[in-house]
Amino acid sequence: MKISIINGPNLNLLGTREPGVYGNQTFEEYYSKLKKLYPRVIFDYFQSNVEGELINRLHEVGFSSDMILLNAGAYTHTSVAIGDAIKSIDSGVIEIHISNTFAREDFRHTSYLTPVVKGLIIGFGLDSYRLGVESALKQ
Repeated sequence: MKISIINGPNLNLLGTREPGVYGNQTFEEYYSKLKKLYPRVIFDYFQSNVEGELINRLHEVGFSSDMILLNAGAYTHTSVAIGDAIKSIDSGVIEIHISNTFAREDFRHTSYLTPVVKGLIIGFGLDSYRLGVESALKQ
C-alpha cells in the first residue's frame, strides 16, 4: 500500500510552533517512527506553505497513491481550490488535524475539505496520522 502524507502551512514548524497546541516533536521525528511502525507501507511525504504547491502535489500523487493523509493547516478553512483538487483525483483523502479545531477559534470550525474527503481525524496530536494510516489499511 502506498500512502502519501501532505502537510500544509506552518507544519514545517512542528516542535517549536505553539508547543501547547502542537507538542514538542518535529514532524520528521514522528514520520521516522511512523515508517518503522508500518514497514510494509510505502510512504511519501510533502510539506509546503504554498497553496498552489499543495494542489500540484495532490495532482501528482492523486492517481498513484492508495490513500492521501492531508493536513492542509489553515487552508482547510479557506481553500475552495484544494477541495476542488481533491474532487479531481482518484486517490482517497483523509483529512487530518493535530489539534481539535472545534475547541479553537470559530473560523476553524469550517472546512472546505470535509465534504469531499473519505473521513476526518481530528484532535489526537501527531497520533492523528497513525489513526489515518490504520484507517487507510482497513479500506
